Amino acid sequence: MRISSTNNLFKPLIPTDPAMKRKIYLSMQSREDAQQLFLNRFQGLLTDTEEIDSSEADGRVTAEPVRARFSSPSFHSAAMDGLAVLASDTFRAADDNPVCLDIASGQARPINTGHPLPADKNAVIMIENVLLATDETSGIIRAPVYPWQHVRKVGEDIVATELLFPSHHLITPPDMAALLTAGCPTVRVRKKPTIIIMPTGSELVDLSPTGDTPPAGKTIESNSAVLAGLAKKAGGLPTVMPITSDDYENIKQQLHKVAQTEADVIVVNAGSSAGSADYTVQVIEELGEVLVHGVTIMPGKPTILGIINDKPVVGIPGYPVSAIISFEQFVLPLLNKLQGRPAGESPTLPALLARDLPSRGGIEEFRRMITGRILDHFVTVPLKKGAGAITTLTRANSMLRIAAGSEGETRDSQVQVELLRPRSEIEKTILCTGSHDLCLDLLHDFLKKSDPAYPLASTHVGSLGGIMAVKNNMTHIAGSHLLDPETGSYNTSYLKRYLGDRQITLITLVHRQQGFIIQKGNPKNIKTINDLVNKDITFINRQSGSGTRVLLDYELDKNDIDPDDIHGYDSEEYTHMAVAVAILSGKADTGVGIMAAARALDLDFIPITEERYDLVIPSEFLELPMIKQAMSIINSQEFKDEIERLGGYSTRETGHVVTTD
Repeated sequence: MRISSTNNLFKPLIPTDPAMKRKIYLSMQSREDAQQLFLNRFQGLLTDTEEIDSSEADGRVTAEPVRARFSSPSFHSAAMDGLAVLASDTFRAADDNPVCLDIASGQARPINTGHPLPADKNAVIMIENVLLATDETSGIIRAPVYPWQHVRKVGEDIVATELLFPSHHLITPPDMAALLTAGCPTVRVRKKPTIIIMPTGSELVDLSPTGDTPPAGKTIESNSAVLAGLAKKAGGLPTVMPITSDDYENIKQQLHKVAQTEADVIVVNAGSSAGSADYTVQVIEELGEVLVHGVTIMPGKPTILGIINDKPVVGIPGYPVSAIISFEQFVLPLLNKLQGRPAGESPTLPALLARDLPSRGGIEEFRRMITGRILDHFVTVPLKKGAGAITTLTRANSMLRIAAGSEGETRDSQVQVELLRPRSEIEKTILCTGSHDLCLDLLHDFLKKSDPAYPLASTHVGSLGGIMAVKNNMTHIAGSHLLDPETGSYNTSYLKRYLGDRQITLITLVHRQQGFIIQKGNPKNIKTINDLVNKDITFINRQSGSGTRVLLDYELDKNDIDPDDIHGYDSEEYTHMAVAVAILSGKADTGVGIMAAARALDLDFIPITEERYDLVIPSEFLELPMIKQAMSIINSQEFKDEIERLGGYSTRETGHVVTTD
């Protein structure tokens, strides 16, 4: 019997030529409404049951009540090493009236912890409270014991026939010990829900075993691995299908075939948007029923919730962040429901927002964040947004939900963030805000390998942005390389200007080569800064407030070059690697960056100058264990050797404290 379609909120739109139609979001739903609508259609639906070994039951969900077959202990046993006695034989004992117990005759019997209590005894005297005779045939006590003192009685822990676990209980490793102790060699549990993941997209290819670069215009299919991992973590059994090309009939045929299997859930990845080549919603509609197309969340807006052959079908967007948000919000709750598994809730904590975070009204926004403790409060910093920004998933340790009715959050406001990492890890996270340098990634790796381990979470807002973060108590460390054009010095004048009221320690991390990153072979024949005004040269700049931008503007002024004459001067990136990638991809011909970034991507490099890159640290933080560990690493020869291997760096003053007077 097919599931009733009385709750269908999607107005059918059957294209005469599916390949030429664009889909319109006709029934946008809030996340809460979409979840409720979807899950309610499968009310009471559970996976079948199976009996498994109790020793293999970790993470499974009980399908029925579990009752103990044995009592535990199943016999009276000693809870201490000592003498087993009748309590009444000790009642006269006192400091002024010691009692001698005859061990040789059996009045008192030596016993070890866990051993059965003799049938004629009902208490145990701790051996520490007995003065044994030299031949251990008797013992003197000076205090009585009461009946059943230091004895584990039958059924003290578990009584035969008592309820061990109710239905829908998530079994943990300690629960397995209870099952075995209670004489339950097997337990009946809900079967793991099977989920089929269908990646679609003509541009998708699998990563080759040799790791070859994919052809131009092709994208490595990685979403399925992530979604399968999330499904496994939720107790599911995922199967990933081969990539299906963006062809209406191909997708329809494959989805129809999958819907005839025993799968409990079907996920179609990509093709859920409103483009003319996005066919998922049309196929689901033709084969079954569409409940929702479009949810007011970002990322994840194009989510499709439907039914084919009585099976839940979820169409999720192709961009990685969108795919994961959609999967977490709609597929994971369904997997929990099918197993009768309690829905897990992420812990939260209050934190101060480091930057203004505007948001689009009417859309619930999920932002990946980096959170750490500064003094007596937590600070949370937003990572860059974007449905395809995979690094926000790997770097984030927390997440902020901005309600649909809000237009965003302002800097310094207190927000509740959901923890994506253990709180203990977030407590130890070093926040580093400011100028980007590859050595920070190296420092992070060394810190994670140290004992104890400390994560370093860096966000790139430029040198001046880092100094202001220090001023506002929003970071532990700021990376800076701000040149003072009047004196030729680095950083010190800016610290006096912006942090004159703070005790600051300035520590040199490296000296590094700054210059022009250019394409391999220098096809545009760039030689000096004067070549930037050539009309056939496209430049990529760093953001305003960055030390690299200050250096560039200083060199332009020194050479009497008007920035308006440079094609691309207003195009900005936030890191040296982003500049290098723009040049490698052909988006730009050149940009200013560090030699290490050019070497990392096998690009050419024309030196401009050597500069000093420092770490700005409030002096009060120097005694924090995590900052002490970072300083120890920075001063180690092993760390310096690794820096030198990157190329374009000198460690001659690494770890030195710079005088700021």
